[in-house]
Order: sequence, then structure tokens, then C-alpha cells
Amino acid sequence: MTYSTKANVSISSFDLDELNQRFDKAHPREILAWCVNNIPTGLVQTSAFNIDDLVMTDILYRDLKPANPVPVLFLDTLYHFPQTLELVARAKELYNLNLKTYKILEVDSREAFAERYGEALWDKDITQFHHLTKIEPLQRGLSELNTVAWITGRRRDQAATRADMPVLELDSQQRLKVNPLASWTRKQSWAYAAEYKMIYNPLHDQGYPSIGDEPITTQVAEGEDERAGRWRGMGKTECGIHI
Repeated sequence: MTYSTKANVSISSFDLDELNQRFDKAHPREILAWCVNNIPTGLVQTSAFNIDDLVMTDILYRDLKPANPVPVLFLDTLYHFPQTLELVARAKELYNLNLKTYKILEVDSREAFAERYGEALWDKDITQFHHLTKIEPLQRGLSELNTVAWITGRRRDQAATRADMPVLELDSQQRLKVNPLASWTRKQSWAYAAEYKMIYNPLHDQGYPSIGDEPITTQVAEGEDERAGRWRGMGKTECGIHI
């Protein structure tokens, strides 16, 4: 199969089956180094600034330091916790991030969003809420950044829907989607963070292992799945970005 890409970087010669076998249990650094070496333009990291995302940012910006800093695409949904936005600002300064923030086009505050789409849209139509705040801004961002390959922070052990996730796959637009932490566990991400004394969201220490939008993210009790606090009671395991 031939895979079409943008930005004059072709992945048509990449054998995804062979690469997935090679990288299935590889350290994320090895996978990210391959990306930097083989996709010199059009490589983007998408980040919600959870601990797994920050591990990859640390590898890219502290360790690998490619000549062209990899853009970090952040979705400002307007509903992030204040601690998340503070962390984004700290990380931008610390790593001198090539930060690209995307948000819904028509509104610029929670009040304006509620006025246009109704109060607590997530309670009435969570799919529409995610489309407006995440899916459309993400696709617009990936397009405007001429993305050939994008890096995610997903791990197989995060949810049953991710258990068989490959390291390398194609998205619906035939871009390469890279999951360097696929074989890692939460414990490994935190061990890396401790080893390199990384900054992280203080909410992680307050019962929030996975942090999303403030109105629809709750604390997780001991023994619960780490993503149990996301969309609690809504019957969802994904926001739609990775479906």
C-alpha cells in the first residue's frame, strides 16, 4: 500500500508491519529518534500536558533536540483546570516549546461558549461538545501545520479500547500516527518523570491520574481505572480524537 503525505515527506517506503515489530517493546526515545530522523518536516506532538505527554516532550526537547523543534499542538477547550493552563505556560518557558494552541474559532470564553451553545453542553450532547472543542480544532491544527505524522501519549494499559494499539498506525487522513508509549505502563512514565525531575500537573497528586476538562473530570478512587474519572457516568472511554 502507498501512503500519501504532505510537506514533501513521503512515508510510502515505510513498512509499518516491520516497524511495529521492531518498535513494539522499544523505549520511547528510540521510537521518537526514528521519527525525528525519518520525518524531518511535518512531525507534530499533540499534548494535553498529562504526565505521558510531558515524558515525550522531555525526550524531544531535553534529549533529542532536533534542529527543527517539533511543534507541540495543544487544544484549549476553554474548560481546562487552571492548574493545566499554568503547567502549559511553565512547560513553554522551561523547554522553549514551539507551542501551537488551537481552540474553537467562534468564541473565546466559557461564557461566550455557553451563550452560543447553551449551558453545560457536555451534559446535553457530549459528542457535539467534543467535536467543537477538540475534534475540529485538532484536525484544523494538524492541517495547518502540514502534519505528516503526529505523536500521541496513549498507552495500551490505559483502557480496553487501547489494548491492541500499534506503535505506528495511519489515521483517517492517512497521516502517520505514532504512539511511542504504547508498551509502557503508568509506573514507567512516572519513573521516567522522577529520574529527570520533570514538572507535572499538581492535580496528579490529588487523585486525578488523567486530566481533561474541569466540568467532566473527577477524582479517581483507589482501585479504579486511571481513566475512570473522565466522563464519569457518560458511558464513554474516548473523546473521539482517537476513534
